[in-house]
Amino acid sequence: MSRIGKQPISIPDGVTVNVSGSEVSVKGPKGQLSGRVPEEIDVAIDSGSVVFRRPDDRKSTRALHGLSRSLVANMVKGVTEAFFKDLEIQGVGYRAEVQGKKLILTVGYSHPVEMPVPAGISVSVDRNVAIRIEGADRQAVGQFAADVRSVRPPEPYKGKGVRYLNEYVRHKVGKAAVGSGVGG
Repeated sequence: MSRIGKQPISIPDGVTVNVSGSEVSVKGPKGQLSGRVPEEIDVAIDSGSVVFRRPDDRKSTRALHGLSRSLVANMVKGVTEAFFKDLEIQGVGYRAEVQGKKLILTVGYSHPVEMPVPAGISVSVDRNVAIRIEGADRQAVGQFAADVRSVRPPEPYKGKGVRYLNEYVRHKVGKAAVGSGVGG
Protein backbone atom coordinates (compact mmCIF):
# COMPACT_ATOMS: atom_id res chain seq x y z
CA MET A 1 0.00 0.00 0.00
CA SER A 2 0.95 3.63 -0.36
CA ARG A 3 2.79 4.77 2.73
CA ILE A 4 0.99 8.10 2.66
CA GLY A 5 -2.41 6.83 1.54
CA LYS A 6 -2.70 4.22 4.28
CA GLN A 7 -2.25 6.74 7.10
CA PRO A 8 -5.61 7.84 8.56
CA ILE A 9 -6.29 11.54 9.10
CA SER A 10 -7.45 12.28 12.64
CA ILE A 11 -10.26 14.82 12.82
CA PRO A 12 -9.50 17.54 15.42
CA ASP A 13 -12.13 18.99 17.77
CA GLY A 14 -14.28 21.65 16.13
CA VAL A 15 -13.82 20.22 12.62
CA THR A 16 -16.53 18.35 10.73
CA VAL A 17 -15.82 16.20 7.68
CA ASN A 18 -18.65 15.11 5.36
CA VAL A 19 -18.20 12.53 2.61
CA SER A 20 -20.84 12.09 -0.10
CA GLY A 21 -19.66 9.94 -2.97
CA SER A 22 -16.43 11.45 -4.21
CA GLU A 23 -17.12 14.89 -2.71
CA VAL A 24 -15.40 15.71 0.60
CA SER A 25 -16.26 18.87 2.53
CA VAL A 26 -14.42 20.06 5.64
CA LYS A 27 -15.66 22.78 7.97
CA GLY A 28 -13.67 24.30 10.82
CA PRO A 29 -12.95 27.51 12.71
CA LYS A 30 -10.87 29.09 9.87
CA GLY A 31 -13.37 28.39 7.08
CA GLN A 32 -14.94 25.74 4.90
CA LEU A 33 -13.33 23.81 2.04
CA SER A 34 -14.60 21.14 -0.31
CA GLY A 35 -13.00 19.07 -3.01
CA ARG A 36 -13.38 15.99 -5.14
CA VAL A 37 -11.51 12.75 -4.61
CA PRO A 38 -10.92 10.56 -7.71
CA GLU A 39 -13.64 7.95 -8.30
CA GLU A 40 -11.18 5.07 -7.85
CA ILE A 41 -10.45 5.95 -4.21
CA ASP A 42 -12.93 5.05 -1.46
CA VAL A 43 -13.18 7.58 1.39
CA ALA A 44 -14.78 6.70 4.73
CA ILE A 45 -14.97 8.13 8.23
CA ASP A 46 -13.93 5.57 10.86
CA SER A 47 -14.04 6.38 14.60
CA GLY A 48 -12.93 10.01 14.42
CA SER A 49 -10.56 9.69 11.47
CA VAL A 50 -10.74 9.71 7.68
CA VAL A 51 -9.43 6.59 5.92
CA PHE A 52 -8.69 6.00 2.24
CA ARG A 53 -8.85 2.67 0.42
CA ARG A 54 -8.00 1.70 -3.15
CA PRO A 55 -9.43 -1.23 -5.13
CA ASP A 56 -6.25 -2.47 -6.84
CA ASP A 57 -2.48 -2.04 -7.05
CA ARG A 58 -2.17 -0.42 -10.47
CA LYS A 59 0.43 2.34 -10.59
CA SER A 60 -2.10 5.07 -11.41
CA THR A 61 -4.40 4.01 -8.55
CA ARG A 62 -1.49 3.92 -6.10
CA ALA A 63 -0.55 7.46 -7.10
CA LEU A 64 -4.11 8.71 -6.63
CA HIS A 65 -4.29 7.00 -3.21
CA GLY A 66 -1.52 9.14 -1.70
CA LEU A 67 -2.65 12.25 -3.54
CA SER A 68 -6.21 11.98 -2.24
CA ARG A 69 -5.03 11.57 1.33
CA SER A 70 -2.69 14.58 1.04
CA LEU A 71 -5.38 16.82 -0.42
CA VAL A 72 -7.87 16.01 2.35
CA ALA A 73 -5.15 16.35 5.02
CA ASN A 74 -4.37 19.83 3.68
CA MET A 75 -8.07 20.73 3.86
CA VAL A 76 -8.26 19.60 7.50
CA LYS A 77 -5.06 21.49 8.40
CA GLY A 78 -6.21 24.59 6.51
CA VAL A 79 -9.51 24.95 8.38
CA THR A 80 -7.75 24.59 11.75
CA GLU A 81 -4.44 26.48 11.37
CA ALA A 82 -4.55 28.26 7.97
CA PHE A 83 -1.62 28.27 5.57
CA PHE A 84 0.62 31.28 4.95
CA LYS A 85 3.43 32.47 2.69
CA ASP A 86 5.77 35.31 3.56
CA LEU A 87 7.32 37.48 0.85
CA GLU A 88 9.76 40.35 1.08
CA ILE A 89 10.49 43.22 -1.28
CA GLN A 90 14.05 44.42 -1.83
CA GLY A 91 14.99 47.51 -3.77
CA VAL A 92 15.19 51.25 -3.21
CA GLY A 93 11.71 52.76 -3.46
CA TYR A 94 10.00 49.37 -3.79
CA ARG A 95 6.98 48.98 -1.50
CA ALA A 96 3.59 47.38 -1.07
CA GLU A 97 0.31 48.35 0.53
CA VAL A 98 -3.17 46.92 0.94
CA GLN A 99 -6.23 49.01 0.04
CA GLY A 100 -9.46 47.14 0.66
CA LYS A 101 -9.31 43.91 -1.34
CA LYS A 102 -6.34 45.03 -3.49
CA LEU A 103 -2.61 44.60 -3.06
CA ILE A 104 -0.75 47.53 -4.61
CA LEU A 105 2.90 46.99 -5.52
CA THR A 106 5.28 49.80 -6.43
CA VAL A 107 8.26 47.90 -7.82
CA GLY A 108 10.04 50.09 -10.35
CA TYR A 109 7.49 50.25 -13.15
CA SER A 110 6.05 53.54 -14.42
CA HIS A 111 2.79 52.68 -12.64
CA PRO A 112 1.81 50.83 -9.45
CA VAL A 113 0.65 47.24 -10.04
CA GLU A 114 -2.79 46.50 -8.51
CA MET A 115 -3.60 42.87 -7.75
CA PRO A 116 -7.10 41.89 -6.57
CA VAL A 117 -6.93 39.57 -3.55
CA PRO A 118 -8.87 36.33 -4.19
CA ALA A 119 -11.77 35.36 -1.94
CA GLY A 120 -10.74 33.34 1.11
CA ILE A 121 -7.28 34.90 1.28
CA SER A 122 -6.10 37.72 3.51
CA VAL A 123 -3.03 39.84 2.83
CA SER A 124 -1.16 42.00 5.33
CA VAL A 125 1.84 44.26 4.77
CA ASP A 126 4.37 45.14 7.47
CA ARG A 127 6.97 47.94 7.14
CA ASN A 128 5.93 48.40 3.45
CA VAL A 129 8.22 45.51 2.40
CA ALA A 130 7.03 42.36 4.24
CA ILE A 131 3.94 40.70 2.74
CA ARG A 132 2.05 37.86 4.45
CA ILE A 133 -0.54 35.90 2.46
CA GLU A 134 -2.87 33.74 4.59
CA GLY A 135 -5.79 31.44 3.89
CA ALA A 136 -7.33 28.00 4.44
CA ASP A 137 -6.77 26.71 0.88
CA ARG A 138 -3.10 25.74 0.47
CA GLN A 139 -3.21 25.79 -3.32
CA ALA A 140 -4.84 29.24 -3.49
CA VAL A 141 -2.31 30.73 -1.03
CA GLY A 142 0.65 29.31 -2.94
CA GLN A 143 -0.72 30.40 -6.32
CA PHE A 144 -1.39 33.99 -5.19
CA ALA A 145 2.10 34.18 -3.62
CA ALA A 146 3.61 32.97 -6.92
CA ASP A 147 1.55 35.57 -8.82
CA VAL A 148 2.78 38.37 -6.53
CA ARG A 149 6.39 37.19 -6.93
CA SER A 150 6.04 37.06 -10.72
CA VAL A 151 5.26 40.81 -10.86
CA ARG A 152 8.97 41.51 -10.26
CA PRO A 153 11.06 38.36 -9.62
CA PRO A 154 14.44 38.97 -7.98
CA GLU A 155 17.10 39.84 -10.52
CA PRO A 156 20.54 38.19 -10.29
CA TYR A 157 22.78 41.30 -10.24
CA LYS A 158 21.55 43.29 -7.25
CA GLY A 159 18.78 40.98 -6.00
CA LYS A 160 16.07 43.63 -6.37
CA GLY A 161 12.48 42.39 -6.61
CA VAL A 162 9.87 40.34 -4.75
CA ARG A 163 11.10 37.11 -3.19
CA TYR A 164 9.93 34.53 -0.69
CA LEU A 165 11.20 35.05 2.84
CA ASN A 166 14.67 33.45 3.20
CA GLU A 167 14.83 32.67 -0.54
CA TYR A 168 18.43 32.51 -1.74
CA VAL A 169 19.09 34.44 -4.94
CA ARG A 170 22.37 33.60 -6.65
CA HIS A 171 24.19 36.77 -7.62
CA LYS A 172 26.07 37.15 -10.89
CA VAL A 173 29.19 39.20 -11.38
CA GLY A 174 28.56 42.35 -13.43
CA LYS A 175 30.59 43.49 -16.39
CA ALA A 176 34.31 43.51 -15.74
CA ALA A 177 36.12 46.77 -16.48
CA VAL A 178 38.49 46.48 -19.45
CA GLY A 179 42.19 47.25 -18.87
CA SER A 180 43.69 50.67 -19.56
CA GLY A 181 44.30 49.92 -23.25
CA VAL A 182 42.42 52.01 -25.78
CA GLY A 183 40.03 50.19 -28.16
CA GLY A 184 41.25 47.33 -30.12
